[in-house]
Amino acid sequence: MDRFDAMRVLLAVVEAGSLSAGSRRLNAPLPSVSRKVADLERHLGANLIIRTHRNLQLTDAGRDYVKAARKIMADLEEAERRASGEYEAPRGTLTITMPVEFGSRYVLPVALGFMDKHPDVTLNLLSLDRSVHLVNEQVDIAIRLGELADSSLYAVKAGEFRLLTCASPAYLDRHGVPQHPSDLPNHHGVMFNDRSFFWAFNVDGEQIEAVPRGRIEVNTAANCVAAALAGVGVARLFDYQIPEELSSGALVPILKGYGGEPRPIHLIYSRQGLLALKVRAFIDWALPRLRAACGSYGPNDLSGPL
Repeated sequence: MDRFDAMRVLLAVVEAGSLSAGSRRLNAPLPSVSRKVADLERHLGANLIIRTHRNLQLTDAGRDYVKAARKIMADLEEAERRASGEYEAPRGTLTITMPVEFGSRYVLPVALGFMDKHPDVTLNLLSLDRSVHLVNEQVDIAIRLGELADSSLYAVKAGEFRLLTCASPAYLDRHGVPQHPSDLPNHHGVMFNDRSFFWAFNVDGEQIEAVPRGRIEVNTAANCVAAALAGVGVARLFDYQIPEELSSGALVPILKGYGGEPRPIHLIYSRQGLLALKVRAFIDWALPRLRAACGSYGPNDLSGPL
C-alpha cells in the first residue's frame, strides 16, 4: 500500500464530505477510492470514518490521523519544493484556481504575461466556481470573489466589484426608467435560474426584494448580457461582466442609489514555512495588473493571515 497516496485519498474524501464526492474530486473510480480508505484502516487497525448514506463522519482516531496527515503532506510538499530549488528562483508548477468567468476575462491575460517573464514556471490554471481547499488539493493561489471566511490562509486584496442594475437604451426608451426598486414589478426582467436573491436592494438602510416580471430565464452571464442588449428587459449583472457594454453605453446603469456594498477580490494563498518564489513572483506580477483592471486597494502585504 502506498501510504502517501492513501493519505491523499483520505484527505480528499474528508474535505469533499463523502466517498462519492471524493472520487469525483480525485477523478478516480469510487470502488478504488473506497478500497484505498479501507486498506489504510486495515493497516492502522482502526476505523477512521463512519460511513452513512449521505455523508461521513470522522472517528476520534480519524480526526487525529487526518490532522497528522495534513501536516505530513504539507511537510512533504515543502521538502519537494526545497529539493527542486523553488526557494532559490521562481520555477516549477504553479497551480492557480479562479472563478470561470472572472478568470477568463481578467486572470488569464495576466497569467499569460507572467509565463513570458518566468519561463521556468509552468502554470496549471483551474477554472472552478467553487472554493477549493488549497492544501488538500495542492493549489498554490486562489482568486476569490466576495467576503472571506476566517481561516489560516493569507490574503491580499486585488480590487472590488459591484452588482449593477442595467438595461439597454432601447428598452428604457420603450418602457421608461425605473426610479425606485418598487417600480421593478412593472418592468420586464432577464432572470437567472433560481437566482431571485440578485434582486435585493438597499433602501434606507434595509434590504428589500423587488423582482421584475420575468420574460426570459438564463443560466449564464453571457446569455443574460445578450438578452439585456437585445432589449428584453432589466438585468442585474456584476460590473466586471460588462465593462465594454457600460463604457460604450450599450447598457445603462439604473437605480444606482440603491446598490449594495462593493465586494472584494482577493488572492489567497497558504504559507507554511518559506513562501515559494513562484508564488511571490506571481503575486507581485498579478496585483498591480488586477488592481489596474478592478481598482487599486491597499498595499501588497503578505505578512499575515486573513
